[in-house]
Amino acid sequence: MFVDRKDAGQKIAIKLEKFKDENPIVLPIPRGGIPIAYETIKKFGFEWDLIIPRKIGLPHNKEIAIGAISLDGSYLFNERYINMLNISEEYIKAEVSEQIEEIKRRLNKYKGNDNFPNVKNKTVIIIDDGIATGFTIQVAIASIKKHGAKKIILAVPVAPHDTISVLEKIIDEVICLLIPHEFHSVGFYYNDFKQTTDDEIFSLICELNKR
Repeated sequence: MFVDRKDAGQKIAIKLEKFKDENPIVLPIPRGGIPIAYETIKKFGFEWDLIIPRKIGLPHNKEIAIGAISLDGSYLFNERYINMLNISEEYIKAEVSEQIEEIKRRLNKYKGNDNFPNVKNKTVIIIDDGIATGFTIQVAIASIKKHGAKKIILAVPVAPHDTISVLEKIIDEVICLLIPHEFHSVGFYYNDFKQTTDDEIFSLICELNKR
């Protein structure tokens, strides 16, 4: 169990010290990944940027993912779901376009531009506050690979065993502090898992930009 994201971030930072000599770039996933990554970036002075994958939801229930998209157009879809539910190509195209615009809007809000992180030939450390299915993180990984990263590390406080098994096959290393076989939800493993606000994000980014 973790007290809150700060506590989880401090514990993740201990595990990431071994990458100090590789001059990595840290890519937190907003919002929850930023307070986790903050502890590592602050402690070691690593370069950082943001990555924002977005899920594509069902037409009548956006919370249920049928796919995911990244800024550069990298995508992942559950074709079986799409065919079974007879979801139209027009809907998918419209959602992809809308979610890419939303990614750009959020990036501009948080960092002032919507450029893809410069990951070419670098060790990349993706950080989030936890993973459930791993669907959106897989599309982030695909886009980072496409942009020529030398090495990809994923660091999260908690994720289910099955998801970790899938992710370990597609990147160089997964660092996960808690891997329950019976997974409930990410928030279950935190005493305090209230949503990270934009004000908190801006405050953390402001602190990191002072370095």
